[in-house]
Amino acid sequence: MTRFTPEQLEAARDRLVPDVVADGLQVLFCGINPGLMTAATGHHFARPGNRFWPVLHLSGFTPRLLKPSEQEELLSYGLGITNVVARATARADELSAEEYREGGRFLATKVAALRPRWLAVVGVTAYRAAFDERKARVGPQERTIGGTRVWVLPNPSGLNAHWTAATMAEEFGRLRVAAED
Repeated sequence: MTRFTPEQLEAARDRLVPDVVADGLQVLFCGINPGLMTAATGHHFARPGNRFWPVLHLSGFTPRLLKPSEQEELLSYGLGITNVVARATARADELSAEEYREGGRFLATKVAALRPRWLAVVGVTAYRAAFDERKARVGPQERTIGGTRVWVLPNPSGLNAHWTAATMAEEFGRLRVAAED
């Protein structure tokens, strides 16, 4: 794995991480915002402790464990990745309420244009802030964006100790089954 100096990571704050998207995906996964490691590498969910890639595989979305550097392969499975907020930070709590709201508006526009079958927001707190849904819970939501249904998934960050990889994989698996119907 590439090692970055603190200075290199700090410089990554200004880098935009490109979305992995296509029109008509089965599921568009939406992270909160890029972490500094993601911004430095250009690969979503790149921090070693992040459980997104293992959980994606454990839940049956991918036939093998993908590395962040293989993110473009998601498109062949009808999957993509974007973020609520484009700005990279060391921690999500560095984002303002307005950044979340603005990100939610922009995300809704993006989803309406791309028309995925499902938008899967990874992080209930981010979903609540971006869409002003204070009582939202993990699982399918009433909200739709055009014809796109919305599912909130647990945040795969290693800091989210409330969910294990196994319990996250169960929830991701529920979405996978719904996306196949």
